[in-house]
Amino acid sequence: MSRKLLPVSITTAFLGSAAVADVPNVAVDIAPVHSLVAMVMEGVGTPDLIVPPGASPHEYNLRPSEAAALQNADLVFWLGEELTPWMAGAVETLAEGATVTTLLDSDGTVLLDFREGALFEAHDHDDDHGDEDHAGHDSHDHEDEHGDDDHTDHDHEEHAKDKDHDHGDDHSKDEEHAHDDGHDDHADGDDHDHEKHAEHEGGDDHDDHGHGANDPHAWLSPENAGVWLNLIAAQLSSADPENAGAYFANAATAREEMDGLSAEVSVMLEPARGGSFIVFHDAYQYFENTFDFPASGAISLSDASDPSPARIAEIQSRIRDEGIDCVLAEPQFNQGIITTVLDGTKANTGVIDPLGSDLEPGPALYPQLIRNMAETLAGCL
Repeated sequence: MSRKLLPVSITTAFLGSAAVADVPNVAVDIAPVHSLVAMVMEGVGTPDLIVPPGASPHEYNLRPSEAAALQNADLVFWLGEELTPWMAGAVETLAEGATVTTLLDSDGTVLLDFREGALFEAHDHDDDHGDEDHAGHDSHDHEDEHGDDDHTDHDHEEHAKDKDHDHGDDHSKDEEHAHDDGHDDHADGDDHDHEKHAEHEGGDDHDDHGHGANDPHAWLSPENAGVWLNLIAAQLSSADPENAGAYFANAATAREEMDGLSAEVSVMLEPARGGSFIVFHDAYQYFENTFDFPASGAISLSDASDPSPARIAEIQSRIRDEGIDCVLAEPQFNQGIITTVLDGTKANTGVIDPLGSDLEPGPALYPQLIRNMAETLAGCL
């Protein structure tokens, strides 16, 4: 467990360890959400990150230190098992005494449907935007939700979901990992190499890959991030009333930053509007909808399962027939598939990262992640 506490003031430091001891231990699933929690906790404490930078959240085995962080946690913030199905059992067994907040189930979160097809049409984005699902609500206007700063009521409704995900994502090959119970090490990170799912090729992409009804990559909407900042502050304040003022003040500052970030990114993308691009896996529709910047297709499904030969052929045809400008790879996945897709085309290529793998975890990661995505898109188009 690695937790660094930052003194709020010299006075606090001289008051002894009582105030510091009251700061809760907090564990967070992925780096972008960890960044949001770190914004709210800034000056009070530092949350622990469970999935390290560079690893795919779709499939991962906990190392002992990460299992310990869950076991010691007073609060856990995670998106939910739609993104990290492997983590559900670990949260249940290791963090059984913690307050667990599932962000995809939280009130005010805008959810978009899981897309099955390889190719996206302009009307797909319009339909998705019109069918946005707000967790915990039957029907709400999105702008009203974003403008509502009162998120102290956190009743969560369960969403129907398929809890069986089998995904193949690359892991760092030089790390020893522990199984979900946090005690059994294995040295061979290649067990989770992307190519291990080659047996799925030739079949339908989703036949063997269960998934929930909603796309779990909801953190790529700064509007959702703004909603979650309020929830994070409320949950932290409930566990640590002494620092409630700092949590809510930090959340208010961070929400203002989210508003400014959205305006900044819209300007960054403006020169590239009208360009066409294909993404490696369908992780970006929250970003697409927020900034009205639709992709033309995705090589892999939102759950990052390996694409079938038929899906790859469908993508190749669109690139050739429609003169797609850009095909975007991701650092977590097999670059060989991108090479195959680009063969015989004139499309540009770039690397887009929805997790901030090359960024230092902490408060600055989330806004820089969104900026980097916009820069990659604008540069490739």
